[in-house]
Amino acid sequence: MAMKRLLIANRGEIAVRIIRACREMGISPVAVYSEADARALHVSLADAAVCIGGAPARASYLNVEGILEAGQRLGADAIHPGYGFLSENAAFAQACVDAGFVFVGPPASVIRTLGDKIAAKRLMASAGVPVVPGYAGEAQDGETLCAEAARVGYPVLIKAAAGGGGRGMRVARDAREFPGALEEARREAVAAFGDGRVFLERYVAAPRHVEFQIFGDAQGNVVHLFERECSIQRRHQKLLEESPSPVLTPELRARMAEAAVTAGRAAGYVNAGTVEFLVEVGPGGDVSFYFLEVNTRLQVEHPVTEMLTGVDLVRWQLEVACGRPLPAVQAEIQPQGHVMEVRIYAEDAAQGFLPSVGVLQEWRLPEGPGVRVDSGVERGDEVSPYYDPMLAKLIVQGRTRMEALARMERALEQFSVAGVQTIVPYLLAIVRHPDFRRGATTTRFLSEHFAGWRPDSAVPEEVLVALAAEALLSEAPAAGARMAVRGGRGHFPDPWRVASGWRNV
Repeated sequence: MAMKRLLIANRGEIAVRIIRACREMGISPVAVYSEADARALHVSLADAAVCIGGAPARASYLNVEGILEAGQRLGADAIHPGYGFLSENAAFAQACVDAGFVFVGPPASVIRTLGDKIAAKRLMASAGVPVVPGYAGEAQDGETLCAEAARVGYPVLIKAAAGGGGRGMRVARDAREFPGALEEARREAVAAFGDGRVFLERYVAAPRHVEFQIFGDAQGNVVHLFERECSIQRRHQKLLEESPSPVLTPELRARMAEAAVTAGRAAGYVNAGTVEFLVEVGPGGDVSFYFLEVNTRLQVEHPVTEMLTGVDLVRWQLEVACGRPLPAVQAEIQPQGHVMEVRIYAEDAAQGFLPSVGVLQEWRLPEGPGVRVDSGVERGDEVSPYYDPMLAKLIVQGRTRMEALARMERALEQFSVAGVQTIVPYLLAIVRHPDFRRGATTTRFLSEHFAGWRPDSAVPEEVLVALAAEALLSEAPAAGARMAVRGGRGHFPDPWRVASGWRNV
């Protein structure tokens, strides 16, 4: 089929990214928005847009009926869910198809199977994909789970069957902690997902998190597009990704890539997906990897893979959704150089990552060779408290990891934002940390090195001089005019008379 008009059931950066892919393919992009997003960038860039509800996500971007009605009203023939919101909701995927739309993503049946962590783990184990030793049985009574925890061995990780983002997850260090941890995990799982089922895994204390981008088509072809290292995480949320992973040897990369493709084939995977693994480095340096989960959508960090391979993943998504085969075979997909990405959040890292809201009074983005910024905002936009506070993604590429590091540091220094707090200083501290620069990181890196982090409050002397000079120069024309009226000639304005608010303190 030929896709003519695509409804983007999302907002912000990912909606803008999809719109740009549509423009390149000659597809008309249309959008939905909440009352809070009436002036948003994605709305102005789309060919048409419909308001589907109030500011809270449940009234708008999670409003299935409203989205489907908007699609009909705007004459769309396909719907792209982006990431977050309804992107991994099997019921939404099926509702799109039932309403006559092409859903840009895997089939609802695949989303449903892989979204159930117990079913997914069983499927992968049966396909020969390495899984963490544990228990994923049907019996959910406390006595059975306690006995299985003893068999697996403590410490043990309790995880929600329908979980994600670290919710419904608890660690029990011994048998005394297990009942309480199980109750907490179940309570949180019910609150977050409406499903109290759990499974158990041997607790891997300090793993690395490495994921492989996969892509499948309706003809049964599945390929991988190499890995992304995602170990820099805060409360199970990724902040920085890179590729290639510093820990993978060519032999280990090949084994993990094969496991990722096997996982995709076992699930009958179609469209873009990510197979996530835990990588454990033993005391003797031996490395093991275990299946973690499959994300059945486009990832936030997909630009890492795009820059690494030169593949437009959104374009691939749209082509595969139209029933076409994958645009490339495995041998044609080759990595180039080293790529890093950081997420720019409107948060105050020194105050427990409190969200920061306000108007973007200044929004200047870094530029230069090997630098890419994906953003859904512009100067003058209001950052609201209703949605995820990510403002942009900064992606850089270098010939080597050290070149990419240097480029990332320079780009972060050039990122200029005023009106809200961002985590740019925090990200700069990460990329400057000696352990990160050596590639010696695990998922505990931030908790070990950045607990209670505070920015360096000392302002360099040269910055103070530059600010003072700018204040004086900005006053020079007005002061010069005043002196001309008084008959003054060629005199620089008195710094003690400037009206800019600058003071020599």
